Amino acid sequence: MKPIAVDAMGGDKAPAEIVAGAKQAAAEGIPVLLVGPSDLADRGDLELLVATEVIGMDEDAASSVKKKKDSTLVRCAEAVRDGKASAMISAGNTGATMASALLRMGRADGVKRPAIATPIPVPGSTPTILLDAGANAEVEAAWLTQFAVMGSVFSTARYGIAKPKVGLLSIGEEPGKGDSLRKEAYELLSAEKSINFVGNVEGRDIMTTEVDVVVTDGFTGNVALKSLEGALKTVVKSLFTAIGAPQYKEHADALMPAFLDLYSQFDPDTTGGAMLLGLNGVCIISHGSSSARATASRSHETWCRATSWRRSAQQWR
Repeated sequence: MKPIAVDAMGGDKAPAEIVAGAKQAAAEGIPVLLVGPSDLADRGDLELLVATEVIGMDEDAASSVKKKKDSTLVRCAEAVRDGKASAMISAGNTGATMASALLRMGRADGVKRPAIATPIPVPGSTPTILLDAGANAEVEAAWLTQFAVMGSVFSTARYGIAKPKVGLLSIGEEPGKGDSLRKEAYELLSAEKSINFVGNVEGRDIMTTEVDVVVTDGFTGNVALKSLEGALKTVVKSLFTAIGAPQYKEHADALMPAFLDLYSQFDPDTTGGAMLLGLNGVCIISHGSSSARATASRSHETWCRATSWRRSAQQWR
């Protein structure tokens, strides 16, 4: 396996936290290729692929990728394309990350549109794969069927689920619920023999064992993702505030190990980021606020997904 190409300049805390996380991953045995300027500080003995430009978080995705051909994002994608890296990971501009990966790696044969697949934690079980989580705001029913196939193949390859349960996100479980897009997609998904389609699911089902892959358009998927993230943050903050009261200290101390274990399962820094499915290569999109800990854990997860992608690509073909 080739190293993971890490965009050293991507994210709100770059380059310091990104480089520190890359060094942690390397210390754990994950080969890392940093992509950044020649004077990148504190990289130790990590290999460096020099890139002289950076695409900012507020820059237009399409035009910046075309203009800044020596940017860290473009060089990361080219490293994967050219076989210098097995995967790329960035916490930078999401749109530019997708554009770089798509333009340099290209789409897998037969794929109409790539989709962002985000693992949603399910305590005590494997994550639910939510896609699309933001790549395609508007979709066609046939694309949703392809998302279902890609998500199912990925779920099997990465998490070992033999027949992933695939659900279509809608406003009710009944087949007739939803808008015209959802109704048309339901018919196509029901006829797709390569997946285990279980019908419509609702937002409350995403974090349960009732479904393994949830398919929707990128607009709805991103709203659902951010809603779950915000709700979890509020619940966790409220819980720790409540048990922090003096009268509960003894009980809180006894329960804290269990709470911390549960918290780690929901902590975004421990998850592997979102994978852009449908490309001729592996691209992981990280949260813009990724810390060193997040970078290290996502580098490890990216390594696992790069291995899984080889199996997924063969099955897809």
